[in-house]
Amino acid sequence: MNDILALGQQILAQQAFSVLMKTELFQYAPGEVAMKIPITEEIKQQYGFVHGGVLGYAADNALTFAGASALQAQCVSSEYKINFLRPAIGDFLIAKAQVIYAGRSQAVCRSDIYVSKDGVEKLCATAQGTIVKLSQESK
Repeated sequence: MNDILALGQQILAQQAFSVLMKTELFQYAPGEVAMKIPITEEIKQQYGFVHGGVLGYAADNALTFAGASALQAQCVSSEYKINFLRPAIGDFLIAKAQVIYAGRSQAVCRSDIYVSKDGVEKLCATAQGTIVKLSQESK
């Protein structure tokens, strides 16, 4: 396992909400990330598909991991926008993100969220966000 993937998995394990969601970081390289979230009854809304807040979490976390890898610092999201494209009905979500541009203190990233059902992945949401270095005052 490469060092950046191991570090990312360690950081993810420190996020109580990510542990609750059973999120798995399975690809991590400078400027890109992929994570998986199992779809359970607890994360569905009343129509039987994954709640939009869960898709937002997946996008936000993937965006931040990608941005942090490019900025090589502790980071947080400054903002993101998400488009829901289709209901997420399946076995698990896959959030993939990559850096579009990175400067000294912020990175603009894109994330695509897929729903996987019976081994077939379909795009269900896409997001773009700005990731910023965490300031010393915030720590």
